[in-house]
Amino acid sequence: MRLRPFVALILLAGSPLAGAADLVVSAAASLTDAFRATAQAYEAAHPGTRVVLNFAASDVLLRQIVNGAPADVFASADQAAMDKAVAAKAVEPASRVNFARNRLLLVVPKPPRVAVTSPASLAESRVKRVAYGDPASVPAGRYAKAALEASGLWESVSAKGVLAQNVRQALDYVARGEVDAGLVFATDAAMMPDRVQVVATVPTTTPVTYPIAVVAGSKRGADAASFVAFVRSDQGRRILARYGFGAP
Repeated sequence: MRLRPFVALILLAGSPLAGAADLVVSAAASLTDAFRATAQAYEAAHPGTRVVLNFAASDVLLRQIVNGAPADVFASADQAAMDKAVAAKAVEPASRVNFARNRLLLVVPKPPRVAVTSPASLAESRVKRVAYGDPASVPAGRYAKAALEASGLWESVSAKGVLAQNVRQALDYVARGEVDAGLVFATDAAMMPDRVQVVATVPTTTPVTYPIAVVAGSKRGADAASFVAFVRSDQGRRILARYGFGAP
């Protein structure tokens, strides 16, 4: 099921086009707010360096990189996307490290369209639409599918699924009241406390961890490694924690 179009999340720090001297960071959509702040702090600590941010679903970003789009750093929202990046030789394997942790939540609009009290509620007939990221390309969707499969709910919930292009789109569907419930990351739900209500934490079959790596062939490899180190520094971790991300 598809709903209204959603504007792609592509945010640039500074001018709208990346130049040869810019450090391009391609990061999962759920990192949007945290990495905006991280980029600003990094630029302040490294005068003369401009960080250009590109946000989308992790698999979409990987396809862009594989197809030749400029990128120096790749940060994904799950290990599967980074595994694909390593297999495609799109990143430097030795540079790969985990830097953050998240949680999967069940959320509903404020006010709720129907009563949803737990993941099991999603299988009930009164629940008609459930938003989550497309498992084929969105890490949050993969976590959601695996969690629902483990609890025996996937078959019934997927029949009423509204597939989103990224986790922020799934959140947007919930916030606009276009679905009865959604499965999103905790950090995303925290962005709209006035429009989205958290129902429950959804246990995932694997921890929700975020890896980051230097893109293979980057012409700014040293700067890319420096940005990765900054993300994992005490200052970087404080910024991530401010936006709800836990330590890996």
